[in-house]
Amino acid sequence: MAASVSRRDFARLFAVGGSAALFTDPVWAREYGQANGSSAAIGGTGEAFWKSVRAQFVMPPDLGVLNAANLCPASRPVLEALKRESDSVDRDPSAQNRARLGGEKENLRKTLAAFLRVTPEEIVITRNTSEANNMVSSGLDLKAGDEVIVFQDNHPSNLTAWNEKAKRFGFTVVTIPQVNPHPGMEYYLDAYRKAITSKTRILTFTHLSSSVGDLFPAKELCALARQRGVMSLVDGAQSFGLLDVNLADMSPDFYTGSAHKWPCGARECGVLYINTRQHKNIWPSIYSAYPGAVGISQTFESFGQRDEATMIAFREALEFQTKVGRPAIEKRSRDLANQLIAGLSRLPDVKVWTSPNPALNAAVVSFQPGALNAQKLGALLYQNDKIGTAGRGGGDRGGLRASPHFYNTPEEIERLVGAVAKYLRSGA
Repeated sequence: MAASVSRRDFARLFAVGGSAALFTDPVWAREYGQANGSSAAIGGTGEAFWKSVRAQFVMPPDLGVLNAANLCPASRPVLEALKRESDSVDRDPSAQNRARLGGEKENLRKTLAAFLRVTPEEIVITRNTSEANNMVSSGLDLKAGDEVIVFQDNHPSNLTAWNEKAKRFGFTVVTIPQVNPHPGMEYYLDAYRKAITSKTRILTFTHLSSSVGDLFPAKELCALARQRGVMSLVDGAQSFGLLDVNLADMSPDFYTGSAHKWPCGARECGVLYINTRQHKNIWPSIYSAYPGAVGISQTFESFGQRDEATMIAFREALEFQTKVGRPAIEKRSRDLANQLIAGLSRLPDVKVWTSPNPALNAAVVSFQPGALNAQKLGALLYQNDKIGTAGRGGGDRGGLRASPHFYNTPEEIERLVGAVAKYLRSGA
């Protein structure tokens, strides 16, 4: 029988040695091995390990927030670093005390590069995915006669941005329609293949859609772009920190992500990856002071005064995920999502928009709860059942969205399914 760790034990561990003590605790070490092996399945012997992971977040144990696609809680190591470094600058804002922070920014750059399996010279530290996406669409020298291929279900920062800039600079935007249910990877590969012309300069798509959790064939689309002499931009807002992303293998020209979503880092920090082959083809959008120290960051990251405390906390978040085990995090989150899809699919009148095929989804699940008002249901779930979800309005696959992450539990998934069933019966 797997060992368990009480909250009192964790309080003792942190009192003695801070967050680092967690990873030397024998219970963590034993369960860590299970989570990275075959016994990590939901309901298996790894549940004590995942409870120990949950204990590293300050959310009350009875609150199940399933909204990682929008905002994740930061772990204790992240919160400790954020407070420590913010307090340090406020206690002593002298240039002498702040001088060390330039090195800390570069430490984050190295950690991001290792996390994504690329080089520090290719990493730009941004505020979030939206800023990073716009730095690409504003930085490329596009003009009348050029074409950009976008996916209809992209985030506004990678859809509206291209359309608005096309009005200014005269290039043409070609849109790949979104199809529901997910038509399969080959469908989208073929759609992009047919859309590329001699005028195409760049193709862009979301790695995992925030609307219904459609997973895209990122590696194959990037390969297609290279074969046709076209650049590629992958919006990784919903994959960075969730999937075990390997950019060396995917080989996009640009990839973007945020700290505040699946990495569970501090807010207002993100990443823009610019492949070395494109360094000469993109212009900075901002010119100011305090650039990065290496590679593209020397010319692309002069953003003026930054909050290095968030960067240090971001590094802690990435290191925390690495210690937990990135393949284990991906498996845990995807298993929870597929547990949710299966449970909702058994309920009468519930329409699950997300594909039930594990090869086509990840950890974002959207559904229409029968004839119930989704906004009202979301409020009831939070107020009465302590389950947090996100509403999806409009006529485009509306309803509710639940996006579980590695700090969530199978019990929270069952609580959500049970509560939806209850409200369907009552007609609330």
